[in-house]
Amino acid sequence: MVVILENNATEEQIKNIKQHLEDFGFQIHESSGVQRTILGAIGVKPGFDIRKVRILEGVADVYRVTSPFKLASRKFKEEKTVIKIKDVEIGGSKIAMMAGPCSVESEEQIFKLAEVVAKSGSKILRGGAFKPRSSPYSFQGLGEEGLRLMREAADQYGLLVITEVMQIDQIELISKYTDIFQLGARNMQNFSLLKELSKSEIPVMIKRGLAATIEEWLMSAEYILSGGNKNVILCERGIRTFETYTRNTFDLSAIPIIHNRSHLPVVADPSHATGLRDQVPPMARAAVAAGADALMIEIHHDPENALSDGPQALLPETFSQLMQELRLIAQAIGKTI
Repeated sequence: MVVILENNATEEQIKNIKQHLEDFGFQIHESSGVQRTILGAIGVKPGFDIRKVRILEGVADVYRVTSPFKLASRKFKEEKTVIKIKDVEIGGSKIAMMAGPCSVESEEQIFKLAEVVAKSGSKILRGGAFKPRSSPYSFQGLGEEGLRLMREAADQYGLLVITEVMQIDQIELISKYTDIFQLGARNMQNFSLLKELSKSEIPVMIKRGLAATIEEWLMSAEYILSGGNKNVILCERGIRTFETYTRNTFDLSAIPIIHNRSHLPVVADPSHATGLRDQVPPMARAAVAAGADALMIEIHHDPENALSDGPQALLPETFSQLMQELRLIAQAIGKTI
């Protein structure tokens, strides 16, 4: 249920409305926009008479939210969520760029690539320290040493860090090094992990599951939002279909659909979506044109010898050229990079 407050509602009236909602058994989530304040009353109450709320002083309107995702819905918050981390915004008029290797492999590698990321104008360094791989024999990451190296490289070049968290007992450790938690596609419906991340104040980027519908994806965001963490980002990274010419099928349509249904920012990851470096630039360009709030691109200075996902990593010079192209496309749709 969404409760829209009058523009001139007093603090005493708002307090009284909240108290009534709690007495009715609802959990309250407040969204304060530029023009109005909205209260989300969460809780299954079949047959509840919303007139009990509508008659309260300070209430402008009340209506039910029929979609299963309440807090992630545009009905709960009409204005786009803009997540601010230091001097970086995700969801605003400037498209945020995230770039770096699939995995942190060595000090030399991550510092070299952090310099490339910074010189390109990107603001966020990506890299994996704990790697969920399809094969148990593949490189699994450097663990905390990888986190430390990535943090040091990012700090030297004035970058933020985004890295993946795979399980609950990693949250405390990774939080010491990262600015954004990445929840991988395989963990999108790891509900225990979602609940723990909801207790953190660190932003969480949720990658769409391999075969997840858009609604299931939004419901994962709902877990984090309902637990108190309002800093949620969605990432389209391709879904599994019958097609074999690409690693996954990049669902570009998900970007405008999410913007229509939700206020949360959307990131596009053409690297994992396609799996081949020659396909990454055209899909990155298309993602900007489709309205992505941020892009995540994998780069590597020696992709042929990369320990993970080398075939999809762009060379530094290709990435630099792509950034120039993306700036032109962003300008055409009224944005900047």
